[in-house]
Amino acid sequence: MERTPIPVLTVQTAPYEDQRPTGGGGLRRPTALFESQRNYLPNFVQSLLSSVDLRDRQGCTMVVGSDGRYFSKTAIEIVVQMAAANGIGRLVIGQNGILSTPAVSCIIRKIKAAGGIILTASHSPGGPGGEFGVKFEVANGGPAPDIVSDKIYQISKTLEEYAICPDLRVDLSRLGRQEFDLENKFKPFRVEIVDSVDIYLNLLRNIFDFNAIRNLLTGPNQIKIRIDAMNGVMGPYVRRILCDELGAPANSAINCIPLEDFGGQPPDPNLTYATALLEAMRGGEYGFGAAFDADGDRYMILGQNGFFVNASDSLAIIAAHLSCIPYFCHMGVRGFGRSMPTSTALDKVAKVMKVPVYETPTGWRYFSNLMDSGRCSLCGEESFGTGSDHLREKDGLWAVLVWLSILAARKQSVEEIVRDHWAKFGRHYYCRFDYEALEPRTAYFIMRDLEALITDKSFSHQQFAVGNNIYSVERTDSFEYVDPVDGTVTKRQGLRIIFSDASRLIFRMSASSHVRATLRIYAESYEKDPSQHNKEPQVTQSLKNGGSDRAAWWPPGGQPSSMHHSRAKFYYSTNCLSVAIKVIISNMVLCAM
Repeated sequence: MERTPIPVLTVQTAPYEDQRPTGGGGLRRPTALFESQRNYLPNFVQSLLSSVDLRDRQGCTMVVGSDGRYFSKTAIEIVVQMAAANGIGRLVIGQNGILSTPAVSCIIRKIKAAGGIILTASHSPGGPGGEFGVKFEVANGGPAPDIVSDKIYQISKTLEEYAICPDLRVDLSRLGRQEFDLENKFKPFRVEIVDSVDIYLNLLRNIFDFNAIRNLLTGPNQIKIRIDAMNGVMGPYVRRILCDELGAPANSAINCIPLEDFGGQPPDPNLTYATALLEAMRGGEYGFGAAFDADGDRYMILGQNGFFVNASDSLAIIAAHLSCIPYFCHMGVRGFGRSMPTSTALDKVAKVMKVPVYETPTGWRYFSNLMDSGRCSLCGEESFGTGSDHLREKDGLWAVLVWLSILAARKQSVEEIVRDHWAKFGRHYYCRFDYEALEPRTAYFIMRDLEALITDKSFSHQQFAVGNNIYSVERTDSFEYVDPVDGTVTKRQGLRIIFSDASRLIFRMSASSHVRATLRIYAESYEKDPSQHNKEPQVTQSLKNGGSDRAAWWPPGGQPSSMHHSRAKFYYSTNCLSVAIKVIISNMVLCAM
């Protein structure tokens, strides 16, 4: 029986002014906006598809995946219908729409696809009241570079129509190929539903010594692990790879069913939200714990009794132990990359290993260029993202397998490995404050006034007394990055105060939504003396009695928690910035209390 070709329609629309992609070609907004605003998602998808040159788009292959959050299935259907209408020849989609961000990058590179679309809002909450996002991966499997994001945005501002096949329906649950005849198309449009884990698992088998990890998890001296998928995309990967493939007991893995609202908690792998994991680890039964974010590109490591490994230390420790990984023994180590706010712990390791370190703006797309050119083997960010040149994305499960490989080789606990690292390289005390929901105009004035303050000659060589230590300002700047591959210059990426002992204060504005901004403040101090390695990264003391100047920085009665990332409201007045800097220095344990 002959099939009737599916019609291709052109739908008139009006542009939106707020569809500028943030870092990596992604658009992240409240889910309600995607649901309620007419053509909001189709507009952005059309802008994204139109950013690919027509000659490259016709008949090409693209990969589609999601983290399973609310609205994902509806969005996948729209993406499929629009991809078909825009000349894409084949889509490869994870079963039930599920694909982690690292898996999408892996598949793009494996099958040489033209790019990929990932439906995720990373660690943001899900559900109808949460957030939704659309992220574009380019042909190298990495986030879209700024030039592509800018092109998407320019198209979105003048968009008048989009193409779609509204009658096209795909069965996301059925593995295999599905073909569709379209009007005025000579070749059928193909959709291939693939196992969400298979291709990515095969890549990992070629990177790690699975026998060594399996012996760690099942041998006579086995370690008990606890892994929290946080009801995001990583559930199938954790069960298939850590449990089925590597032998960890099934009850080692928790929250492994992907839920549209992630069980009502933000799928954010940190001490604030991964509370079930933290409590389990504090009991002492488990020797290793890890959690993942919604799309699987971020992670957190805990040792026995809840010993926390901050992301910057984790990156440095991984760098120091790359010889435990067969992939690096074969490929070699060419260089390291870290985002500017990430602590300089990695730099100490690089110096010993005699490899270069590239300090980039925040955003994985900057690492992709370095890796493509062969300059960089390992990269990481302080926001719990780490990866290597096996992909062009950060990769949470890869990082966890590196840690398990280190444990297998060292035959020590997580805490012993970290403390040995500090003893050898010194400890970088590190903390981050997030001041959220700022008005964009307020955010602009904060950064403008702060830059004027710290770059003024009177600020140079100022000294701040903390306990028995004196912190002397050595230099200040507004960070800019010159890409060593193509010479691209990226300016105004954060304000830095660097002290004579290499301690740092960094102020960086991050757009958290289309109407709000977040001010991130990072504090770092280096301590070589092992007798000084047992302090908390941050003083836990009440600030409400610290005077009105302090209340201008922290909300009255409020104080950040003694965790890696602290959140608070920001009360700003133009005359409080210099006091604020002093308050931060005085109340952070910059290895001096």
